[in-house]
Amino acid sequence: MRIVLKFVIDCDADAAWRALHSPRAVAELYGPFVDMQPLAPLPTSWVSGDSAGVGLYLGGLIPMGRQLIAISDRETEDANGPVRIFRDSGMPLTGPLATLDVWDHQMAISAVPGDPSKSIWRDRLVIRGAIAPLMWPVMWAAWQWRSIRIRALAPTWRDRTE
Repeated sequence: MRIVLKFVIDCDADAAWRALHSPRAVAELYGPFVDMQPLAPLPTSWVSGDSAGVGLYLGGLIPMGRQLIAISDRETEDANGPVRIFRDSGMPLTGPLATLDVWDHQMAISAVPGDPSKSIWRDRLVIRGAIAPLMWPVMWAAWQWRSIRIRALAPTWRDRTE
């Protein structure tokens, strides 16, 4: 099952790419409902090949499970120019999401044609497993919330260095 989103954000592609690689910025995408807490210290910036465990907490208090984040980057081109792709191919380790057999989350960033001050954000989550049909509506709602948060936070990413 898939969740696919595509929308324009108000920051340039370099700033969006830096934010995707910032564990702090990524954790902000789920707030205030879900708090992502590292199981061990995280780097200031992810690099391709990094992996880390995090705990997810509803409202910062109720444990929802642990997740392994496994990062890889790649670049490609479309008709409008370069596209950078950030992939989390980690997996849920505990909690309700751990019943899924497949977790593949990819986010692609590219400049808006004709307006390099803005970016196109593409977000794709693929989940599979016996419980996936039951989890899909919940994940779809969570991804809608993420898109709202991404749009709201993107202007703040322009001046961030981590």
